[in-house]
Amino acid sequence: MNQDQDQRWTTEVLARVEEALSDWVPGEAPAGLGAAMRYGVLDGGKRLRALLVMGAAQAAGADLHPSGREAALRAACAVELIHAYSLIHDDMPCMDNDVLRRGKPTVHVAFGEAQAMLAGDAMQALAFEVLTPDDEDGRSAVPPDLQARLCRLLAHAAGQSGMAGGQAIDLASVGHALDEATLRDMHERKTGALLRASVQMGAACGGLRPGLPAWSALTAYGHAMGLAFQIVDDVLDATQDSAQLGKTAGKDADANKPTYVSLLGLDGAQAEAERLLDRALQALEAMDATPASLAPLRGIAERIVRRDH
Repeated sequence: MNQDQDQRWTTEVLARVEEALSDWVPGEAPAGLGAAMRYGVLDGGKRLRALLVMGAAQAAGADLHPSGREAALRAACAVELIHAYSLIHDDMPCMDNDVLRRGKPTVHVAFGEAQAMLAGDAMQALAFEVLTPDDEDGRSAVPPDLQARLCRLLAHAAGQSGMAGGQAIDLASVGHALDEATLRDMHERKTGALLRASVQMGAACGGLRPGLPAWSALTAYGHAMGLAFQIVDDVLDATQDSAQLGKTAGKDADANKPTYVSLLGLDGAQAEAERLLDRALQALEAMDATPASLAPLRGIAERIVRRDH
């Protein structure tokens, strides 16, 4: 896949995901809640997690079956809802106390703290509703066993073993020196778990299961990319301004939070991200799949490590 093909694939996937999110996130939720939910998730962000779902689904052959395509789109939207809810809560004064996200005021600034908390709660619940569609004429668009697998993968990545647990470690680590193993564990939970689960959910939509070589290869890819994303985030936080990032720059250093840059230095952090990119691409080489089916995941990996915002 050349650069034009990669861009075309990305544009088409993002358009489908944005349209589906707009359809599934209700503007009519009571007392202004719908407006806060839509503000928090629509028209912003890289949609990296959705792209990983759809790329892994293609690599696993999900696009060959209508139920696989439907499941992948729903999984892509569900993981974006979980990610957006986590950002809403993370930005609140009781946690990171940030005022800028995706180039606009954070949800609690725009709608108030109580409404922001409720919007995040509602979006978390909506993610699992999206993964479990109603039966149509006695048949679900997504097989029940696949619905259950997707819900478990997402719940495990979002809860105490993953994102929420990592955020708890992050908050408890402010002002404390961490060694590389502890910092890695924190980020593999806080950021990496949801990125890895995005890849696994896409793989599940194609019928892959733990124990299969292709599942192991995609999991290794997701693991490497999850950590690489956070390392590059730390680099950008230290080197870019707020206008470029669309969020407050330098906040980790200001809050005296441990980062890969503070631990390894700028050059060391960049070198580690490149090493993880190599590991991710090597994992894809282990798959018995066509180059065309793997091309989106290759392109995503390159963009994760080489991005400038």
